Amino acid sequence: MSTNDIFALDFDGVICHSAVETAITGWKAAGHFWQDMPALPSAAIVDQFVLIRPLIETGYEAILGMRLLFLGYSCAEICADYFKKIKYLIDDLGVETETLKHCFGITRDAWIAEDINAWLAMNPLFPGIQQKLQTLTATHTWYIITTKQERFVQKILQANAIDLAPERIFGLDRKLTKAQVLKALLAAHPNATLAFVEDRLATLETIQLDSSLRMLNLGLACWGYNTEHERNRALMQGFSLLSLENFLVFTPEAS
Repeated sequence: MSTNDIFALDFDGVICHSAVETAITGWKAAGHFWQDMPALPSAAIVDQFVLIRPLIETGYEAILGMRLLFLGYSCAEICADYFKKIKYLIDDLGVETETLKHCFGITRDAWIAEDINAWLAMNPLFPGIQQKLQTLTATHTWYIITTKQERFVQKILQANAIDLAPERIFGLDRKLTKAQVLKALLAAHPNATLAFVEDRLATLETIQLDSSLRMLNLGLACWGYNTEHERNRALMQGFSLLSLENFLVFTPEAS
């Protein structure tokens, strides 16, 4: 690692272990669309959501995932044709995804306003991440690239005494793909080595297909929301597989 290294990190599944909070927010938001949803999910349904969490790219999909679990679909059935099932729910509701995103965001806002400490407790950082990011802030330039709304990222970082300027957080509000953000960072740091750590294999695969991004160091966060099958596939495609332990110490190798 040199001072010329620039880091870009995904948030959920790399920095923050937010699966349970995402499940509960998704369930609460689903109640705005389906009146038969109880106020809170059972512990068993939350546990099932954690198993399907690797399928979810953007938080609002938790609304749909929790609805499918409430309807009695098993994790295996949801995984078999996830995109078809969530498309059916969206079409049946007759709403745009922007409506779902807005509802998911305001549901989180309401939870935070009601009991921010309880909300923060459901968003713990992975072990060692707080110290890693505090050190990174003192020694390197780093960014967050996430599909989470930026205000939620900022609250979690602040609660963990991690100082990152708002302009270095690229979230859902920017309406940019992760590839677009990475291109902008490469342009802003033309003489640096840029490493991107992400827990979603599909995102890394998309980035790898872009010839203008092939100089990136790409690492899959194996402690995040991915499956053994995806980790095996990532290895076959030449991605760096990062354990939490080696991430806390080393820079990922080039893919």
